[in-house]
Amino acid sequence: MCIITISRGSFAGGKAVAERLCQRLGQPPLSREAVLAQAAKEYGILETELAHTLNTSPPFWQQVPGKRLAYVKCVTAVLFDHAAGGNLVYHGHVGHLLFSGISHVLRVRVIADMEHRIKLAMEQASMKREEAVAHIHRVDENRRRWARLLYGVDWEDPTQYSVILNLGHISLDGACETILRMSELADFRPTPESRQRFENLRLSSKVWAALAKEPATRSAGIEVTANDGDVVITGSVGSSKALELMPRIAGAVEGVKTVRCEAGMGSDWYW
Repeated sequence: MCIITISRGSFAGGKAVAERLCQRLGQPPLSREAVLAQAAKEYGILETELAHTLNTSPPFWQQVPGKRLAYVKCVTAVLFDHAAGGNLVYHGHVGHLLFSGISHVLRVRVIADMEHRIKLAMEQASMKREEAVAHIHRVDENRRRWARLLYGVDWEDPTQYSVILNLGHISLDGACETILRMSELADFRPTPESRQRFENLRLSSKVWAALAKEPATRSAGIEVTANDGDVVITGSVGSSKALELMPRIAGAVEGVKTVRCEAGMGSDWYW
């Protein structure tokens, strides 16, 4: 089976689709919340800080990637480890972006009309109508700004998805059946090229996360690429100590064969 990502707005029904789908598949779903908890534990980040940083958008004067990018790489490393077996149903609002460029990913977006979302918020979170409306608008706007800040894309752009399912027009069972049938298409089967890209992205995210874990090498001014175990680090850092530590930290990551550090000292270092 291919990797399935289900992008969901707040109270849009994506979680229910993922859970029903996994009942059919006989496997547990993986939620964004579970990934955040694991990333916080593995990389020594307070879970509350990680969740706040990734769930809220910054004011315009603070809109540099900063720790958001470092935290995203930690989350990405955890998500790729879960997907390494090939069978994964992940529900969260940017899973399709974290697996960018991998063809054997079925990218699903679940939507619902506002009244449906308001009703769910009132029932599931015991919100009053005004609270539900405000919550949904706030969360949607945060996610929109978050995706644009880190990826330069519109989270709601339909061209990012393989399929968009409107729960106002299709039942949960119908949505699950659609996803299951699409997952069997040749379009979403792994190929040697897509597997290699997956492993390269997995390794680069693990190296980035290892660098983000160490205070001396945390930087949003670097890029990490990997090709069959050969890692290249580029960009700029803020200290000679960081330049010295980067190859050592990267080289200790499982799967890394060689490390070439082409980063230099510069003003792009920020945290």
